[in-house]
Amino acid sequence: MAGKNLDPSSSPRALLGAELRVAREAAGLSQAELGEPLFVSGSFIGQLEAGTRRMHIEFARQIDDILSTNGFFVRNCGAAAKSKYPDHFAAAAEAEALATTIREYAPQLIPGLLQTEAYAREVFRAGHPTGTEEVIDELVVNRLAQAALLHDPTTPLFWCVLDEGVLRRGGDKPSVMADALRHIARLTRSHRIIVQVLPFSAGLHAAMGGAIKLMSFDDAPPLAYAEGMGTGLLFDDPATVTHHTLTYDLLTANALSPRKSLALIESVAEDYEHDQHA
Repeated sequence: MAGKNLDPSSSPRALLGAELRVAREAAGLSQAELGEPLFVSGSFIGQLEAGTRRMHIEFARQIDDILSTNGFFVRNCGAAAKSKYPDHFAAAAEAEALATTIREYAPQLIPGLLQTEAYAREVFRAGHPTGTEEVIDELVVNRLAQAALLHDPTTPLFWCVLDEGVLRRGGDKPSVMADALRHIARLTRSHRIIVQVLPFSAGLHAAMGGAIKLMSFDDAPPLAYAEGMGTGLLFDDPATVTHHTLTYDLLTANALSPRKSLALIESVAEDYEHDQHA
C-alpha cells in the first residue's frame, strides 16, 4: 500500500477504490470476507472498489484496521467524499457518472440529465425563492455538468419514462417549457436516448410512490435509487434492485411507445409555443 495521500483532482473515489482492491488482495481476502466484519455484502465492497459507492469514515477506520494500512483510508476518505451535489443525491449522481445503462422514471420533473439551462433555473428558483443569484447559478452549473453525461454519443444508454404530468406541469414561461421539450425531442430523434410517456389514461401504476433510477455497470453490481423531497436512498440489495426493476418494466409496459411518446412531446411543445405567442 502506497503511503502518500491520493490526489483529490484525479477521480479520488476511483483511486481509493483501486487502492482498496490492491490492499484487500494483498491481504488474501475476498470481497465477501472483507465485508463480513464490516457487516456489509461482498457486492458493497465491489462497489467501493469500482468507485460507485462512497467510503464513509467509519468504514475507512475499520478497513485500515483489518488490512493494516496504517491510516491510509482514513486520510484519503475526506477527499473521496467531497461532492458538489446535495448529500441525499451525491452517491447516486457519482454512480450515475460511471453507469453504462441508466433507466429512470420521472413523476414530476424532467430528469436532470435532460434539463436545459433555462428549465433548471426555473426549477431551482421555485425551490429556492429567496436564494441569491449566486446560489442559483451554482446549482444550475452543477445540473448542467450532470447533463453533460449525454454528450458522449453512445454511453450511457439512457431510457426514461416520463409521467404525462412532467409534460403538462409548465411554469409561467411557456417558452422555457417548449424549449425543454424540444430538447428532449432532439435527443430522441438523434437516437441518443429512449423516452416513453406514461399517460394519465394509464391510471394507477406501480410507481405511485415516486421517482426510480436504475443503474448498471461493467464491473460492479447494479444499483437502484429512490428519491423523495430532500431524501434519497441508494440500494444494492439484489432483492430490492430486482423489485425496482420489475416496477420499471411495468411502467414501460403501460407507457406509450417511443414513437407515440415523441409525437405527444412535440405536440405539447407546440401548445406551449402557442401559449407564448398568445
